[in-house]
Amino acid sequence: MRKNFPLHIDGRHPDRVLDAVKHEVRKYLKRERRRDLPEGVDFWDFDCKCGLQASDADVVHVAALIAAIDALAKAEAKSVYVEILAKHGKRSPKPEVVLLAHPEDDLPE
Repeated sequence: MRKNFPLHIDGRHPDRVLDAVKHEVRKYLKRERRRDLPEGVDFWDFDCKCGLQASDADVVHVAALIAAIDALAKAEAKSVYVEILAKHGKRSPKPEVVLLAHPEDDLPE
């Protein structure tokens, strides 16, 4: 999704417009996560950008996307550009933790 959202619409309260923008972004993410995963893929990951326009949009983590939209709205921006591209995600295995016993544990009492 590559979209430029206006934040000021005549006849609508700016807070409600901002809520509608955030709702549409969340709805898109939820819809993309429901898609069937290809073979060998663990989850859907997203490349996100947010800014005043496409040319100066900054890369943002998906978890910080809503906060970035809020920051632009607080800066009284007229519109906000949001780009969300789905990509395949593969989880890496956690490294095994080796617990070392304390020498005092092996002493008989």
